[in-house]
Amino acid sequence: MVMLLAPVGLLVVTGIVALACSRTPARAHLLGSAGAAVASLLGLAGTVVVLISGTAPSLSLPWNTGLGASFTVGFDALTAVFLLPIYLLGALSAVFGKGYLSHTGHTDRLGSHWFFYSILVASMALVVLSRNAVLFLIAWEVMSLSSWLLVTFEHEKSDVRRAGVTYLVATQIGTAFLLVLFLLLGSKGSPTDVNGFSDAALDFSRFGGVMGPAAGVAFLLALVGFGTKAGIVPLHVWLPEAHPAAPSHVSALMSGVMIKTGIYGLLRVIMILGAPPAWWGWTLVIVGSLSGVIGVLFALAQHDIKRLLAYHSVENIGIICIGIGVGLLGVSYRAPQVAVLGFAGGVLHVLNHALFKGLLFLGAGSASAAAGTREIDRLGGLLRRMPVTGGAFLVASISICGLPPLNGFVSEFLIFSGGFHAVTDPAAVQAAAGAVAIGAMALISGLAAACFAKAFGIVFLGEPRSAAAAAAKEQGRTLLVPMLVLAVLCIAVGLLSALAVPVLAPLAGSLAGLDPTAAAGAFVSVTPLLLRVTLVALVSLGVVGALALVRRLLLRNRTTVESGTWDCGYVKPTARMQYTASSFAQPLVDMFRGLLASRRRGAPIAALFPAESRFSTETPDTFSQHVFRPGFRRFGALLSRLRWLQHGHLQLYVLYIAVTIVILFVWRLA
Repeated sequence: MVMLLAPVGLLVVTGIVALACSRTPARAHLLGSAGAAVASLLGLAGTVVVLISGTAPSLSLPWNTGLGASFTVGFDALTAVFLLPIYLLGALSAVFGKGYLSHTGHTDRLGSHWFFYSILVASMALVVLSRNAVLFLIAWEVMSLSSWLLVTFEHEKSDVRRAGVTYLVATQIGTAFLLVLFLLLGSKGSPTDVNGFSDAALDFSRFGGVMGPAAGVAFLLALVGFGTKAGIVPLHVWLPEAHPAAPSHVSALMSGVMIKTGIYGLLRVIMILGAPPAWWGWTLVIVGSLSGVIGVLFALAQHDIKRLLAYHSVENIGIICIGIGVGLLGVSYRAPQVAVLGFAGGVLHVLNHALFKGLLFLGAGSASAAAGTREIDRLGGLLRRMPVTGGAFLVASISICGLPPLNGFVSEFLIFSGGFHAVTDPAAVQAAAGAVAIGAMALISGLAAACFAKAFGIVFLGEPRSAAAAAAKEQGRTLLVPMLVLAVLCIAVGLLSALAVPVLAPLAGSLAGLDPTAAAGAFVSVTPLLLRVTLVALVSLGVVGALALVRRLLLRNRTTVESGTWDCGYVKPTARMQYTASSFAQPLVDMFRGLLASRRRGAPIAALFPAESRFSTETPDTFSQHVFRPGFRRFGALLSRLRWLQHGHLQLYVLYIAVTIVILFVWRLA
């Protein structure tokens, strides 16, 4: 257990050292980034060693807090699935941040930034290691507050402050639901003392006495509490605000792994609660389908590259929820293969999303740092100027679209397979669930491909749309190396999928209530097909590569010139004649205009030779604009009616406290 806890302590020490060096920004920057990277790599190595050893270490120490708490931590396969990306992205994002923050000019904040960064990585690790509710909630709150302070790094900007407030409110609402959840689980656990809880009553190992309607309530509390952090629709509204506001390496860490702690918490509670009724699976399939489709639709309509990626986080959380929902339905309807494939696909997508979404945010950060803007319509032509960034972004784009032979295809293929096996079942209800999952996944995949054709095409292809984009260049090795590592991992996981997928059998089996041998049998029909798809994709890529090589050899000793292609009568095409992000996505956005409610500005061309014409679109979040903001305004107006209680007289406030204490005594004695 020391190998797992030592990196957490080292991260805290590293953060304190960086904070202590705040008066020397260069030293704080170097020590903070290097210390966070080294500590994360040690944590990654320790996790791999413990995972290979096949042991499940745990540690429990007395912790006299008076809250029914003990310092209990443990390790199992579910913990490993989340620890691996936490430490991997923690290290790579720290290296990226070393170069990225050098361009911000906020040298006076580097010490505090690296302090909160190290605390964030340490608290995420402690969240997945915790086996006691009080320890879990403390780590959860530290994770939320440290990430909020990282989001507001550039707090002098009004939009950053607004994003910070939105995120803080959302995360505290989620925590409130989790507090009620753990109180419910603890009240049903054992043993308890005369006060309702003992030091061990809130250990996860003591939970499990919740049954019937109470179990359903616990599931819904977990779905809302953890779903707020994960970003399921309609609780996603903080994601498109916080991710663009945060520095890109922080966005990569938050989107790649922090929001997945919500998925971890949901899976942990499902394991605690035991056999699920069918409506749990249906709920997750429906919530996941809505999150996936709505997330990718809003992504299509965005002009800010990081805001676009934030909505794709909502989409991929939806895919993970669909996988988990299919797994739960398989358990409920006693279809082991459906259960194992659904859980395996959902869990593997947690890892895959960490790789390609972390890479996408780092690529977007590299491009925006070079061109000085995140606006897609002010970029263009970056592939020739930034080939490494462009190539890495292309790998991640193919992966997030679920195309073979990269890693995103593998996890989505498993979820599709689970859905197909459900459809072939004679039970009509299970077949309907499989059909919903397959339809949602197909629609999500198609829309994602359209969105990233837009994102990569407009940003990296064509001609530069601004002088800054024309002058862009790679920003240094500290930005390039993390992207290359993630790109290689995306490719490797995809190519080795036939070997990697069976490794998930023990975890998928434990979630489905099966032994590892029975769980491994679920992959018998899937692994050969994965291997064939991978081989076909490799052969296709090999043919393309061979043709490119032949072309290069044929032209090696020949003089080549470049000239413009036929241009429809224009003598000199300019960058303004290219597709913009709005024009590329307009057909799909118009198809779903009832949901997206995009705002259009500008006047149509009204003459044969117009002097000037402008057109722009804006797509604010429908749920934020029409649900949460009006709701909070009404709630604020209601609370304002209680201002008469605030007289400013100290003796009245003391009276309020005394009355409250008397009421609590009476309630307890009753």
